[in-house]
Amino acid sequence: MANNHIIAQPRPLSALLYIAFALPLLFVVYNTFQQSNYFTMSSEIKNVIIIGAGGNLGPSVLNAFLDEPSFNTTVLSREGSSSTFPEGVKVIHADYDSIDSLKSAFKGQDAVISLVGGSALGDQNKLIDAAIAAGAKRFIPSEFGSDTVSATLREIVPVFNAKYATVEYLNSKESSISWTSVITGAFFDWGLKVGFLGFNAQSKTATLVDNGVAQFSATNLRTIGQALVRSLQSSNLDATKNQYVYISSFTTSQADLLSLIEKITGAKWTVENVSSAELKKRGDEKLAKQDFSGIPDLIRAGAFGDKGLSDHRKLLWDEKLGLEKENFEETVKLGLAGKLAGEKL
Repeated sequence: MANNHIIAQPRPLSALLYIAFALPLLFVVYNTFQQSNYFTMSSEIKNVIIIGAGGNLGPSVLNAFLDEPSFNTTVLSREGSSSTFPEGVKVIHADYDSIDSLKSAFKGQDAVISLVGGSALGDQNKLIDAAIAAGAKRFIPSEFGSDTVSATLREIVPVFNAKYATVEYLNSKESSISWTSVITGAFFDWGLKVGFLGFNAQSKTATLVDNGVAQFSATNLRTIGQALVRSLQSSNLDATKNQYVYISSFTTSQADLLSLIEKITGAKWTVENVSSAELKKRGDEKLAKQDFSGIPDLIRAGAFGDKGLSDHRKLLWDEKLGLEKENFEETVKLGLAGKLAGEKL
């Protein structure tokens, strides 16, 4: 009987040489992609560093992360800064103008959260470059405010172009690092506390923009911190990757706020009306003279004006992130008393 089995032939030497050369090359390619976070981009976030943890928003963000044991939280402070932080918080100092200094500070960090303000808003690219060089997986730029995606809003508040450009830069680096940009609207409790929302508790005076009828979304400071924590947790990490994330504690109007405030205080308030066009004109004139106190006028024109550019209800991620519902009236009472949400009267 004939033998139908095929006898294996010796593998040609050329094939063996090809494999010998190809395997090391494949290893190098795989290792390169790993170093650039291509494969690990959405893996767990454990180590988080916060830049600019002082200021108005910083303490609320820092406290939210310190309250979440699944994260190891570090604060980055500028060399020579006199900012102080809670006892036990790990603080690293770096030269913000040096990529090497920043890279060293970011080494071992999975996520970098930027809370820088002022002129530093337009200078975040070097922070991003250093984060990439250090192997970070996620960068959260200093956004936290009005919807800078809106070209109309950026026309009203030109300084917002710096924030928008930062995210555009992150878009160009998505093969190396992921990002999440958080849109919060106005800081609600802080805005009541300091009068930014248009209400002066001492003089019982309300300044309404375009009669105060436009709806606007706004967020308490502690809720912003909680949203950042949720955005970086494993259950939400893929969903928030390379996304604008909109959050809000409340959506209301200045007119509705005034009605509630008069009910709480038991007094009729003096009402002053200003048009968004007037605020825009005044803000532009100040900026033309390098007077940056005009910026709040521009922000108010965009946030509370009758174009309704700050109503984010159709875009909110609150339910996706599992953010808790907040008590509107209690927050207003606290704000009028000079307190933030979560503080005691």
